[in-house]
Amino acid sequence: MSDFDINADDWGLETLAVRAGQTRSHEGEHSEAIYPTSSFVFGSAAEAAARFSGAVPGNVYSRFTNPTVRMFEQRIAALEGGEQAVATASGMAAILSTCMALMAAGDHIVASRNIFGSTTNLFEKYLKKFGVSISYVDLKDYEAWSSAATENTKLYFLETPSNPICELGDIQKIADIAHSKGAKLVVDNCFCTPALQRPLMMGADIVIHSATKYLDGQGRCVGGVVVGNHQDMEQVVGFVRTCGPSLSPFNAWVFLKGLETLNLRMKAHSENALALAEWLAQQPQVEKVNYSGLASHPDHELAKTQQKAFGAVLSIEVRGGKESAWTVIDSTQMISITANLGDVKSTITHPATTTHARITQDERDAAGIRDGLIRIAVGLETLEDLKADLARGLAKI
Repeated sequence: MSDFDINADDWGLETLAVRAGQTRSHEGEHSEAIYPTSSFVFGSAAEAAARFSGAVPGNVYSRFTNPTVRMFEQRIAALEGGEQAVATASGMAAILSTCMALMAAGDHIVASRNIFGSTTNLFEKYLKKFGVSISYVDLKDYEAWSSAATENTKLYFLETPSNPICELGDIQKIADIAHSKGAKLVVDNCFCTPALQRPLMMGADIVIHSATKYLDGQGRCVGGVVVGNHQDMEQVVGFVRTCGPSLSPFNAWVFLKGLETLNLRMKAHSENALALAEWLAQQPQVEKVNYSGLASHPDHELAKTQQKAFGAVLSIEVRGGKESAWTVIDSTQMISITANLGDVKSTITHPATTTHARITQDERDAAGIRDGLIRIAVGLETLEDLKADLARGLAKI
């Protein structure tokens, strides 16, 4: 019996996050079960043949069919408002699987210039090897989004908010441009999650997540997921089935548990981040705060329209460049110095020498990633403790 089938169309996001996709076994377990098996037994040779051919639905091999993974896929698809989801071994595997499934040699991508550094590396170092070309545009330059397209453009790709300078792109506007060019829009929704933003409801065709981040929420597992319509997702399934970047059942179970508290966590993260951003904006050592929750942010009005809240990630530029940025980071005693984000524990990093270190200086400059930039993913600690931890380093500048 699947809870998702019981009046699911009438459920709110909070209910979907707790109930969608669950299928109980004959044991009647209340919590989702973990199926840590590599393969499944068939009742006959005919049944095996029917399962392998796809004529009869059912489990075949955990590289591409597993009940726990399927529950996670169905739940995140319901939350995003998509027809189908495909889970992968990491967020980068989700991006790779999407591109490899939907593109071929000679195809073209239009991407925002300030996407995640590893995504840029994937595009530049690997997709180009297979004859895929990429054009980069400023996230908010909508004329450039239009003029960059060619007759071979298949995908438009963006993150909003962007990592790490927190710029926003108008999803509906870029989706309209993509569709006018005969292309699909892919949105990396990692920072907001469906608790705060649902790109498919604004015209996007595909949503991608690093489930490692807020879908888990406690820094426990690595995984990714792609959400879209059945036709596109079946192509992604085919790539995962053949090439194997699949999600483990245990990690899928952890993500299911993370989704149960997603809405509560994202609300609390956003409240903490806004309060911290307001405080940081008042500090004389801070030249700029990048956070769309601030009325001074150029995308504040778009954020209010496009998102339910402003999210957990912000970045600041401090006086004195890299030396000052490292001083602030190294002076923290509570905030974790790590390039990961999406945790209940606040994290801090220097993007120019960590997450974006493997792209060129010119690429960093174009993306606005300067040496004085610090990214902070605000967790759920007491606000005053976060302020005190950052004030220690700021006082040394």
